[in-house]
Amino acid sequence: MSIRTIDPRETKTAEVHALLLGAIAPRPIAFASTIDLEGNVNLSPFSFFNVFSARPPILVFSPARRVRDNTSKHTLENAELTREVVINITNYDIVEQMSLASTEYDRGINEFVKSGLTPEASLLIKAPRVKEAPVAFECKVNDIISLGPEGGAGNLVVCEVLLMHINESILDEVGKIDPFKLDAVARMGGDYYLRANGDCIFELPKPIRNKGIGVDKLPAFIRESVILTGNNLARLGNSETIPTSKEVEHFKSDPIVSYTYSKYQDDHAKLKYELEVLGKKLLESNQVTEAWKVLLLSGKV
Repeated sequence: MSIRTIDPRETKTAEVHALLLGAIAPRPIAFASTIDLEGNVNLSPFSFFNVFSARPPILVFSPARRVRDNTSKHTLENAELTREVVINITNYDIVEQMSLASTEYDRGINEFVKSGLTPEASLLIKAPRVKEAPVAFECKVNDIISLGPEGGAGNLVVCEVLLMHINESILDEVGKIDPFKLDAVARMGGDYYLRANGDCIFELPKPIRNKGIGVDKLPAFIRESVILTGNNLARLGNSETIPTSKEVEHFKSDPIVSYTYSKYQDDHAKLKYELEVLGKKLLESNQVTEAWKVLLLSGKV
């Protein structure tokens, strides 16, 4: 068996980072919500995260300094200033919205709005929690330990849990968290995640580097669809642009779309419904551009 030996001191940080994340997996995800001194809310996921104590209840996550330019993340800056954070737990129902929130939006941009998630007021701290999260921990920050000054260096944010909020739908008959009902997700290397229910490993495209438009920029009739899920909306929100009216109109000639129009031409409500269903199927097969066109056509019915 051939072994490749790596010396981190003689290897580029980006390569070391990728190898560590690929090997040390799966990792739970701290979906951290914070607020700055001006009241701007930030929401971002971190997979350098775990629980380290029960009395006092201590969670630790680590926002690492960016490898490419050695800058710190808004979550770390907010935690340093306010000494507060909510750690929300991500499950499969909101995993794409969580991923979209990892986009490096400018300071002051609210990732709750961009991801289409709902801020819920906390009881003891100012930062809101994620309403859709199955579990949320209101925390005070006891300590922040810097692990180094260079890009890629972590910062251990030591959080003491003040309150726990648990959706009762994930509990079993004796009041314990049912792992199948929780349906938690964990981070692996690259674009891969692990799901604790059903098919374990799945692939999820990362948010585009040029910043997706966000769920808040989707047309209202798409945001308010009763057919599309939060994950569907997040995948649309990860798009950089929307197809033009000309492109949308031209897509009517697609065989499946043309057949749908022909079959339901006398029933507009049914036509709209079937187009939305088709758009959902296209999204879930990662045909995002085609899904956009079909969904925009549904808005014209």
